[in-house]
Amino acid sequence: MKSSRRFPILAAMLMAACLSLNAWAQTPAPATRSAAPAATTAAPTAPAPVGGTSGATAEYRLGSGDAIRISVFQNPDLLLETRVSENGTITFPLLGTVRVGGLAVSEAEGRIAEGLRKGNFVKQPQVTIVVLKVTGNQASVLGQVNRPGRYPLEVADTRLTDLLSTAGGVTEFGGEQLVLTGTRDGKPYRLEVDLPTLFAEGGRAQDVIVQNGDVLWIERYPRFYIYGEVQRPGQMRLERGMTLMQGLAAGGGLTLRGTDRGIRINRKGADGQVQEVKPAMNEVLRDGDVIFVRESLF
Repeated sequence: MKSSRRFPILAAMLMAACLSLNAWAQTPAPATRSAAPAATTAAPTAPAPVGGTSGATAEYRLGSGDAIRISVFQNPDLLLETRVSENGTITFPLLGTVRVGGLAVSEAEGRIAEGLRKGNFVKQPQVTIVVLKVTGNQASVLGQVNRPGRYPLEVADTRLTDLLSTAGGVTEFGGEQLVLTGTRDGKPYRLEVDLPTLFAEGGRAQDVIVQNGDVLWIERYPRFYIYGEVQRPGQMRLERGMTLMQGLAAGGGLTLRGTDRGIRINRKGADGQVQEVKPAMNEVLRDGDVIFVRESLF
């Protein structure tokens, strides 16, 4: 009698389990993961084109030499770690050669997924690409910086100041003029930037986004030379807006035999010829000026 009562209960439990299983089967598959890697393996990002308004939506564009990991959801046999070849291609299982160079990470994911779908290898492929090492997108920093060299562009909106910081900043001999050269839209590109203005109001516009192949050059600081009857003759750093009087002070001032009368400045003109200038004490010095202080006759 007890066993006959259990059958309705067991039947109800079985029916509930079937309904639960059916509801689970109809649940949509997880959405395609974004190209952003896990926290333990941060995906580097490359610079967006100059003029981009924001790096928030910029994606890394794969370059030759980049090391990447490709995985397909629920298909562990398609897991692949490889490098992008010099001609921008990779060899992927079932698909053969796939061109990914120059594509954003999401675009490369879509191209591989499309190949798997069209070949009927995977019905709904969910492809994820993680950039393991950046070597394809780099910029060089030369001149008066603490660590000159070639650096990978690991952030989507790597800007001029970011690259300069990566190189350790400007040395004590560095000037205030930066020169960024490269190519934009297939044409030569050159930008001269006054470093202090980057931190002034509105200076963000000059803090441009760096692109692959760019070269940043930091010139040596401007100088002037002083000799004759001064305490410390020699080469001096030319500060912005420095006058002749300030230049004399930088040289320690005049000696007991020196006079401020008859001071001469040898200055190179626009035509390359050296001219002798009879300056006033408020004369603004220029890069390369040579100051001569005469000896007093009395």
